[in-house]
Amino acid sequence: MGGLRDALWGALGTIPRGYWHAFTWLGDSGLLLPVAALLPLLLLRTPSGRRTALEWCLAFGLGSVLIAASKLAFMGWGIGSARFNFTGFSGHTAMAASVWSMVFWVMTAGRSPRVRTLAVVAGCTLGACIGISRLAIHAHSVSEVVAGLLLGVAIVVGFVFFGRLHAPPRLPWYAMAGCLLLPLAFQTPGKPAQTQGLLETIAVRLAGIERPYTRRDMLQGVRVRKSIPS
Repeated sequence: MGGLRDALWGALGTIPRGYWHAFTWLGDSGLLLPVAALLPLLLLRTPSGRRTALEWCLAFGLGSVLIAASKLAFMGWGIGSARFNFTGFSGHTAMAASVWSMVFWVMTAGRSPRVRTLAVVAGCTLGACIGISRLAIHAHSVSEVVAGLLLGVAIVVGFVFFGRLHAPPRLPWYAMAGCLLLPLAFQTPGKPAQTQGLLETIAVRLAGIERPYTRRDMLQGVRVRKSIPS
């Protein structure tokens, strides 16, 4: 197992770091959160898409709450696992697996069930690749990426399970293109969103501590002091 792990890390190291940073942006919240919000708005414009839009909002909303809660729990109160090097779900991995699967699923509306299943598998595979990129740039541990991937797959599987009960909605190609391109008008491709900093600020405020917990704190057993009221 150790030899396989070393071979994997060696293979990742042969790919330029700049590539991984560019590729990992496909799972960034600055890109995927707007897409996840725009898709149901587009679906609401079609009679068969209203129920689909509601189901997507429920599935993705629940997943997003779990991601944020796991991060706030660690950064504010140090709730994590030193044994598994776990500080919360990998948001990039979870969102990439779920949102891209949703995008591909909608794009293949009207095709055979097999094609639509392959589209979802392709989305989950892309999410897994985003997870690998998070490992390559040392943004997450293996446990965090695996947990994020499982969460993302659970979101899309739950969504597709209920979605099979009614006719899939169809969106014109230009609507899908606009949904994917619109976020680019408000940010620079490759530049990560500041959601991590926002969550750190919220965690510090909620927990009343001097600074957010870090991975080093967890691994070294350090407890962050409470902040002194001014």
